[in-house]
Amino acid sequence: HGQTYIIIGVCMCCVCFVCSWYHYGLSRHAAEALLLSNGCDGSFLLRTSQHEANCFALSVRAKDSVKHFTVKRCSGRYAFGFSSFPSLQDFMCHIANQPLLGSETGHLIVLKFPYPRWVEEPPIYESVCVHTAIQSGRQHSDLTPVATALGTKEGYLVKQGSIIKSWKQRWFTLSRNQLKYFKDKMFMEPIRTLDLTACSAVQFDYSRERINCFCLVFPERTFYLCAKSGAEADEWIRILRWKLVRRFQIYNKPVHYGPHSRPAPEIIYLRLNPLLMALI
Repeated sequence: HGQTYIIIGVCMCCVCFVCSWYHYGLSRHAAEALLLSNGCDGSFLLRTSQHEANCFALSVRAKDSVKHFTVKRCSGRYAFGFSSFPSLQDFMCHIANQPLLGSETGHLIVLKFPYPRWVEEPPIYESVCVHTAIQSGRQHSDLTPVATALGTKEGYLVKQGSIIKSWKQRWFTLSRNQLKYFKDKMFMEPIRTLDLTACSAVQFDYSRERINCFCLVFPERTFYLCAKSGAEADEWIRILRWKLVRRFQIYNKPVHYGPHSRPAPEIIYLRLNPLLMALI
């Protein structure tokens, strides 16, 4: 307990080291839930990448969001950013020195607190007082797991006004299915909260006079936003689209495009499974 051996396609004696903060089967979704719920700024963990073979993902909490970085295994070495390490143990030693990470969007993150795979919990549980079957005839296969998207992001964006078409800088926060914008970062009350379950499309926009613009299409209005860089705009679009795709998979809402906007090829139309349709 508290110790996990990592085996990367070779025998154990070739790897032969222990890492208590390596989470073998942890998904990106679960890593964000762990770090946001129980971690703090600078908490991090290592997990197996679900999207790339022979790769790991270093998940790091940065304030109120979680960043994910790839550790690639190639030709017997482990590449992380511009550095390369002969073994995963050397990479761990490098991490132990609390390096400063810089993401492509300009965020600087210090790795401070490894999040352990095994966490002691108090042996206190509620006892069952009443147990009543509400329905009969249902099987465990009838249960449909549904979870709200956990990806978060925050930062300054420039927004175009609805009536007066001027551009003003606003502080935006993205959490679950809500995109809020504030007059500035220190304000507690948002100017407006956008419900992303009503959003039908997120895409780059080339009709505005500004660069790095993208838009969110709602039934009553299309919101035009600009980021400070192309990389920052791309990150906002990727995480917003990810939330929309997750919602499309469950509710099968149609996709529409805003006026003056080119259709984005990445937006995916999904058919709902008939079994899932019967359960909703």
